[in-house]
Amino acid sequence: MEKIRVLLADDHTVLRQGIAQALELQADMTVVAQGKNGMEAVKLAKQHRPNVALLDINMPEMNGIEATRRITAEQPETGVIILTMYRQDEYIFEAIKAGASGYLLKEVELSELLQAVRTVARGEAVIDAAIAGRVMAELRVTTAPTQPTGEEPLAERDVEILRLLAQGQSNQEIADQLSISEKTVRNRLSLVFRRFHLKNRTEAALYAMQQGLVGPPDSEADDGD
Repeated sequence: MEKIRVLLADDHTVLRQGIAQALELQADMTVVAQGKNGMEAVKLAKQHRPNVALLDINMPEMNGIEATRRITAEQPETGVIILTMYRQDEYIFEAIKAGASGYLLKEVELSELLQAVRTVARGEAVIDAAIAGRVMAELRVTTAPTQPTGEEPLAERDVEILRLLAQGQSNQEIADQLSISEKTVRNRLSLVFRRFHLKNRTEAALYAMQQGLVGPPDSEADDGD
């Protein structure tokens, strides 16, 4: 079995090493490199070509946002998961726009972190439910990506695919549910990504939420806020 190659970058040595030990205990993961700042993360990503890069958001020399932007530009096959200590981090939306495939709080359970690494390694996206509501709030105060003037609306099948993607389903799960091939799902998503200038599945999921195709995670629990 080919292991998931993971890069870690965090200026908190004890935390970084603790995560590394936990990942190395997994039969399907290996830590290929560790860095203490964003500059090192970019250099190590280029050298080791990891499947997944776990980056702290606040690091010296170069923060996780800029490191994400450079890594995803140079190695689009590397999925980036941003880790933060704060629910109200001002960089949440910027990280997603920079190309991050995941955004998690450092207080997340280890099992959730491990699952997130596996999810992003498959080319999918993951966002902490506690953060999703804040991202939606940010989207509501920005210009909505409405249907471009003069263009035909999305095909019903594309809407169905986006809705299922936003619910966290993989390409294969979407294909099974819609009785189409996994390749068809990938092809139609690629067309949607290009049409609406979406960089990854995270942005596509957020787009689907904003268009009302699906509600944000734990939306019912947030009604009283």
